[in-house]
Amino acid sequence: MREIAYAKLNLALHVRAREPDGYHRIETIFAFCEDGDVLEARQSGRLSLEIIGPFAADLKDAPDNLVIEAARALGVTAALTLDKRLPVAAGLGGGSADAAALLRLFDGSMEIAATLGADVPACLLSWTARGRGRGDVLEPVGIGDLAGTPVLLVNPGLPLSTAAVFGAWDGIDRGPLGDWQAGRNDLEGPARRLVPAIGEVLDALASARIARMSGSGATCFGLFESVPARDAAAAEIRARHPAWWVSQTRLR
Repeated sequence: MREIAYAKLNLALHVRAREPDGYHRIETIFAFCEDGDVLEARQSGRLSLEIIGPFAADLKDAPDNLVIEAARALGVTAALTLDKRLPVAAGLGGGSADAAALLRLFDGSMEIAATLGADVPACLLSWTARGRGRGDVLEPVGIGDLAGTPVLLVNPGLPLSTAAVFGAWDGIDRGPLGDWQAGRNDLEGPARRLVPAIGEVLDALASARIARMSGSGATCFGLFESVPARDAAAAEIRARHPAWWVSQTRLR
Protein backbone atom coordinates (compact mmCIF):
# COMPACT_ATOMS: atom_id res chain seq x y z
CA MET A 1 0.00 0.00 0.00
CA ARG A 2 1.19 3.49 -0.80
CA GLU A 3 -0.02 6.93 0.28
CA ILE A 4 1.21 10.49 -0.31
CA ALA A 5 1.71 12.68 2.75
CA TYR A 6 0.55 15.85 1.00
CA ALA A 7 2.53 19.01 1.74
CA LYS A 8 0.46 21.37 3.89
CA LEU A 9 0.25 25.11 3.26
CA ASN A 10 -1.27 27.82 5.42
CA LEU A 11 -2.67 30.27 2.88
CA ALA A 12 -3.11 32.67 5.79
CA LEU A 13 -2.49 32.25 9.52
CA HIS A 14 -3.74 34.65 12.18
CA VAL A 15 -2.61 34.10 15.76
CA ARG A 16 -5.35 35.36 18.08
CA ALA A 17 -4.16 34.47 21.59
CA ARG A 18 -1.70 32.55 23.73
CA GLU A 19 -3.63 30.19 25.98
CA PRO A 20 -2.70 29.50 29.64
CA ASP A 21 -1.55 25.99 28.72
CA GLY A 22 1.04 27.44 26.33
CA TYR A 23 -0.83 26.59 23.14
CA HIS A 24 -2.01 29.29 20.76
CA ARG A 25 -5.46 30.01 19.40
CA ILE A 26 -5.25 30.52 15.65
CA GLU A 27 -7.37 31.03 12.56
CA THR A 28 -5.98 29.63 9.32
CA ILE A 29 -6.82 28.36 5.87
CA PHE A 30 -5.20 25.00 5.22
CA ALA A 31 -4.50 23.95 1.64
CA PHE A 32 -2.54 20.99 0.31
CA CYS A 33 -0.21 20.37 -2.59
CA GLU A 34 -0.37 17.39 -4.92
CA ASP A 35 3.08 16.24 -3.81
CA GLY A 36 4.79 15.37 -0.54
CA ASP A 37 6.47 12.57 1.34
CA VAL A 38 5.49 9.02 0.35
CA LEU A 39 4.61 6.27 2.84
CA GLU A 40 4.57 2.61 1.84
CA ALA A 41 3.37 -0.34 3.96
CA ARG A 42 4.01 -4.04 3.50
CA GLN A 43 2.68 -7.00 5.46
CA SER A 44 4.84 -7.97 8.41
CA GLY A 45 4.51 -9.64 11.78
CA ARG A 46 6.06 -6.65 13.51
CA LEU A 47 6.05 -2.88 13.24
CA SER A 48 9.11 -1.28 11.66
CA LEU A 49 9.93 2.00 9.94
CA GLU A 50 12.67 2.64 7.38
CA ILE A 51 13.26 6.27 6.37
CA ILE A 52 14.76 6.95 2.94
CA GLY A 53 14.87 9.90 0.57
CA PRO A 54 16.71 13.22 0.31
CA PHE A 55 15.80 14.39 3.82
CA ALA A 56 16.05 11.05 5.63
CA ALA A 57 19.27 12.04 7.39
CA ASP A 58 17.50 14.96 9.09
CA LEU A 59 15.31 12.48 10.99
CA LYS A 60 18.04 10.06 12.07
CA ASP A 61 18.38 11.59 15.56
CA ALA A 62 14.68 12.36 16.02
CA PRO A 63 12.71 10.74 18.85
CA ASP A 64 9.83 8.39 18.01
CA ASN A 65 8.47 9.30 14.59
CA LEU A 66 4.80 10.33 14.49
CA VAL A 67 4.23 7.61 11.90
CA ILE A 68 5.16 5.01 14.52
CA GLU A 69 2.95 6.71 17.10
CA ALA A 70 0.02 6.62 14.66
CA ALA A 71 0.67 2.95 13.87
CA ARG A 72 0.79 2.05 17.56
CA ALA A 73 -2.45 3.95 18.19
CA LEU A 74 -4.13 1.76 15.53
CA GLY A 75 -2.43 -1.48 16.58
CA VAL A 76 -0.80 -1.75 13.16
CA THR A 77 1.98 -4.25 12.51
CA ALA A 78 3.57 -3.57 9.14
CA ALA A 79 6.91 -2.85 7.51
CA LEU A 80 6.73 0.87 6.77
CA THR A 81 8.97 2.88 4.46
CA LEU A 82 8.86 6.67 4.54
CA ASP A 83 10.37 8.44 1.53
CA LYS A 84 11.19 11.83 3.07
CA ARG A 85 11.00 14.20 0.11
CA LEU A 86 10.08 17.38 2.01
CA PRO A 87 12.49 19.30 4.25
CA VAL A 88 12.14 18.79 7.99
CA ALA A 89 10.91 21.54 10.34
CA ALA A 90 9.83 23.53 7.31
CA GLY A 91 6.18 24.58 7.85
CA LEU A 92 4.81 21.99 5.40
CA GLY A 93 3.12 19.59 7.81
CA GLY A 94 6.10 17.27 8.12
CA GLY A 95 5.52 14.58 10.70
CA SER A 96 1.82 15.49 10.95
CA ALA A 97 1.31 14.82 7.23
CA ASP A 98 3.30 11.58 7.49
CA ALA A 99 1.18 10.37 10.43
CA ALA A 100 -1.99 11.35 8.56
CA ALA A 101 -0.87 9.26 5.57
CA LEU A 102 -0.55 6.25 7.90
CA LEU A 103 -4.05 6.91 9.26
CA ARG A 104 -5.48 7.04 5.73
CA LEU A 105 -3.80 3.76 4.83
CA PHE A 106 -5.26 1.98 7.84
CA ASP A 107 -8.64 3.73 8.19
CA GLY A 108 -7.74 5.86 11.19
CA SER A 109 -10.19 8.38 12.63
CA MET A 110 -10.24 12.10 13.33
CA GLU A 111 -10.38 11.25 17.03
CA ILE A 112 -7.05 9.40 16.84
CA ALA A 113 -5.60 12.16 14.63
CA ALA A 114 -6.39 14.74 17.30
CA THR A 115 -4.35 12.84 19.88
CA LEU A 116 -1.24 12.99 17.67
CA GLY A 117 -0.95 16.73 17.11
CA ALA A 118 -2.83 19.92 16.28
CA ASP A 119 -2.16 19.72 12.51
CA VAL A 120 -2.82 16.00 12.11
CA PRO A 121 -6.64 16.29 11.68
CA ALA A 122 -6.21 18.83 8.86
CA CYS A 123 -3.52 16.65 7.27
CA LEU A 124 -5.79 13.61 7.55
CA LEU A 125 -8.45 15.52 5.61
CA SER A 126 -5.83 16.94 3.18
CA TRP A 127 -8.36 19.23 1.51
CA THR A 128 -8.88 22.97 1.85
CA ALA A 129 -10.33 23.83 5.25
CA ARG A 130 -10.60 26.67 7.72
CA GLY A 131 -8.92 25.82 11.00
CA ARG A 132 -9.70 27.36 14.38
CA GLY A 133 -8.70 26.67 17.97
CA ARG A 134 -5.27 25.07 17.82
CA GLY A 135 -5.94 24.45 14.14
CA ASP A 136 -7.82 21.24 14.92
CA VAL A 137 -11.37 22.65 14.70
CA LEU A 138 -11.98 22.25 10.99
CA GLU A 139 -14.57 23.51 8.52
CA PRO A 140 -14.15 22.50 4.86
CA VAL A 141 -14.29 25.57 2.63
CA GLY A 142 -14.47 26.26 -1.07
CA ILE A 143 -11.98 28.83 -2.33
CA GLY A 144 -13.09 29.19 -5.90
CA ASP A 145 -11.08 27.56 -8.64
CA LEU A 146 -7.87 27.36 -6.62
CA ALA A 147 -7.49 23.59 -7.16
CA GLY A 148 -4.78 23.04 -9.75
CA THR A 149 -3.13 26.41 -9.10
CA PRO A 150 0.61 26.23 -9.89
CA VAL A 151 2.64 26.50 -6.67
CA LEU A 152 6.33 27.07 -6.08
CA LEU A 153 7.75 26.00 -2.72
CA VAL A 154 11.06 27.50 -1.62
CA ASN A 155 13.06 26.84 1.54
CA PRO A 156 16.40 28.50 2.31
CA GLY A 157 17.79 25.23 3.65
CA LEU A 158 17.42 26.17 7.29
CA PRO A 159 15.20 24.29 9.78
CA LEU A 160 13.00 26.33 12.08
CA SER A 161 11.48 25.16 15.36
CA THR A 162 7.71 25.64 15.56
CA ALA A 163 7.96 26.13 19.32
CA ALA A 164 10.63 28.79 18.92
CA VAL A 165 8.58 30.75 16.37
CA PHE A 166 5.38 30.66 18.43
CA GLY A 167 7.43 31.56 21.49
CA ALA A 168 8.72 34.66 19.69
CA TRP A 169 5.22 35.88 18.76
CA ASP A 170 4.65 39.29 20.35
CA GLY A 171 1.22 38.45 21.77
CA ILE A 172 -0.64 41.12 19.78
CA ASP A 173 -3.98 40.06 18.28
CA ARG A 174 -4.05 41.72 14.86
CA GLY A 175 -7.60 40.69 14.07
CA PRO A 176 -9.65 37.81 12.66
CA LEU A 177 -9.18 36.02 9.38
CA GLY A 178 -11.76 36.90 6.76
CA ASP A 179 -10.84 36.69 3.09
CA TRP A 180 -7.62 34.68 3.04
CA GLN A 181 -6.27 36.67 0.08
CA ALA A 182 -6.33 39.81 2.23
CA GLY A 183 -4.93 37.90 5.20
CA ARG A 184 -1.42 37.43 6.49
CA ASN A 185 0.83 35.07 8.41
CA ASP A 186 1.34 36.44 11.92
CA LEU A 187 4.30 34.10 12.42
CA GLU A 188 6.28 35.62 9.56
CA GLY A 189 7.71 38.42 11.69
CA PRO A 190 9.09 36.23 14.48
CA ALA A 191 10.27 33.64 11.94
CA ARG A 192 12.17 36.27 9.97
CA ARG A 193 13.87 37.48 13.13
CA LEU A 194 15.06 33.92 13.76
CA VAL A 195 15.92 33.17 10.12
CA PRO A 196 16.42 36.42 8.17
CA ALA A 197 16.82 34.45 4.92
CA ILE A 198 13.02 34.06 4.87
CA GLY A 199 12.87 37.68 3.72
CA GLU A 200 15.17 36.84 0.82
CA VAL A 201 12.95 33.91 -0.15
CA LEU A 202 9.83 36.09 -0.18
CA ASP A 203 11.65 38.70 -2.28
CA ALA A 204 12.61 35.93 -4.72
CA LEU A 205 8.93 34.99 -5.04
CA ALA A 206 7.88 38.55 -5.90
CA SER A 207 6.58 37.54 -9.35
CA ALA A 208 3.92 35.29 -7.78
CA ARG A 209 0.30 36.37 -7.53
CA ILE A 210 0.50 35.70 -3.78
CA ALA A 211 3.68 34.87 -1.84
CA ARG A 212 3.69 34.02 1.86
CA MET A 213 5.44 31.93 4.43
CA SER A 214 3.70 28.66 5.31
CA GLY A 215 3.00 27.78 8.93
CA SER A 216 5.94 28.58 11.20
CA GLY A 217 8.38 28.53 8.26
CA ALA A 218 10.93 28.54 6.90
CA THR A 219 9.29 27.36 3.64
CA CYS A 220 7.53 30.03 1.61
CA PHE A 221 5.13 29.52 -1.27
CA GLY A 222 4.13 31.42 -4.36
CA LEU A 223 0.82 30.97 -6.17
CA PHE A 224 1.18 31.62 -9.90
CA GLU A 225 -1.22 32.37 -12.73
CA SER A 226 0.33 29.76 -15.03
CA VAL A 227 2.76 26.83 -15.10
CA PRO A 228 5.22 28.70 -17.38
CA ALA A 229 5.30 31.66 -14.98
CA ARG A 230 5.94 29.32 -12.05
CA ASP A 231 8.63 27.39 -13.89
CA ALA A 232 10.39 30.57 -15.00
CA ALA A 233 10.51 31.76 -11.39
CA ALA A 234 11.81 28.35 -10.28
CA ALA A 235 14.61 28.43 -12.86
CA GLU A 236 15.67 31.92 -11.83
CA ILE A 237 15.66 31.07 -8.11
CA ARG A 238 17.65 27.88 -8.66
CA ALA A 239 20.23 29.79 -10.69
CA ARG A 240 20.63 32.53 -8.09
CA HIS A 241 20.34 30.36 -4.97
CA PRO A 242 21.59 26.84 -5.75
CA ALA A 243 21.63 25.86 -2.05
CA TRP A 244 17.91 26.52 -1.61
CA TRP A 245 15.29 23.78 -1.88
CA VAL A 246 12.83 24.52 -4.69
CA SER A 247 9.81 22.40 -5.63
CA GLN A 248 7.22 22.88 -8.36
CA THR A 249 3.76 21.50 -7.63
CA ARG A 250 0.05 22.37 -7.74
CA LEU A 251 -2.73 22.76 -5.20
CA ARG A 252 -5.08 19.81 -4.78
